[in-house]
Amino acid sequence: MYKTKEIAALVGVHPNTVRIYEEWGFISPVPRQTNGYRIYSDIHLLQLKVARTLFRCEIVQGDLRKRARAIVYACGKEKFTKANELTIDYLANLEREYDHALSAAKVVEKWLREEPTVSTRTYSRKDVALLLDTTSEAIRNWERNGLITVPRLHNGNRAYGEREIELLRVIRSLRSAHYSINAILRLLKQIHQPSPDIVAILNTPTDEEYIVSVTDQLGKSLLDAIAEAKDTLALFHEKTTFQ
Repeated sequence: MYKTKEIAALVGVHPNTVRIYEEWGFISPVPRQTNGYRIYSDIHLLQLKVARTLFRCEIVQGDLRKRARAIVYACGKEKFTKANELTIDYLANLEREYDHALSAAKVVEKWLREEPTVSTRTYSRKDVALLLDTTSEAIRNWERNGLITVPRLHNGNRAYGEREIELLRVIRSLRSAHYSINAILRLLKQIHQPSPDIVAILNTPTDEEYIVSVTDQLGKSLLDAIAEAKDTLALFHEKTTFQ
């Protein structure tokens, strides 16, 4: 049995955090003594460890964040078998996302190796959106954020050539793998250095980036989340009796 301060110290949080976790359903309702003090069990300790492990770093995207929370809520309801199953599924999704991120990086490497396509034909933004199976607004956003500069015709309309389309295809692949605009912009600024390490550039913010979000280090964030999922499974495996 543990008092609030004791169990908080064991998981490295403030006592108020433990109370909030109970309020949010991350841990089971805590019984109280006649004097009103909460008394926590080893079940609560496990639940707290699971929550702290899964929330050690910010999850990369909405769907993955929802999956992590579902595990914590199932654990908080003492549905440990379900929580274990959800964690296995969550880990598989994280590993797929990581493979997707690496595949997108390979698209960049292939693009660098290929000779530019020579063609005088130009396309409108709408035409390019159809070719790349994306939206005109997405392409407009990439232009606004400096990922690509598109030449213009004499009438002022943008003229997308084959080289612009190839670059946009690379950008689309990186965005679909959830790399941030900042990470892609960083890559495009450094891509022409000798033998660029694509993955390292995508995952290493520069000193010039004053604000860094989790998706600016996508690969690292996914690897951290994978490690946390494995640590969570280990916590469940320590509990030999599941409901």
